[in-house]
Amino acid sequence: MENNRKAHRVRFEHKHIVSIMGVDGTWRRSCILIDASVTGAKLEVEGSTDPLKAQEFFLVLSSTGLAFRRCELIWVDGSHVGVQFVTAKTKAKTNAGKRLVSSQ
Repeated sequence: MENNRKAHRVRFEHKHIVSIMGVDGTWRRSCILIDASVTGAKLEVEGSTDPLKAQEFFLVLSSTGLAFRRCELIWVDGSHVGVQFVTAKTKAKTNAGKRLVSSQ
């Protein structure tokens, strides 16, 4: 997986405790930020990863909730998950892909 990354990842030596939260605020999970790049991150999730099936959620980087990124789930491997940060550009790609699939 490391070889096909488009953005340089920074791996953290110390545990960075963060949270993920549903976009509707109905669920929240504590997790550890393992590595991050401009485009995404790898997390170790505490507890069930079932809520992540929602595909989109917030990565809350600060205890006050003022630093966060909107994410979409890319992969799950046990308690580890890969997320892509959602931007206007990634949203446009996703919507274009959905239109292409639905028109076939």
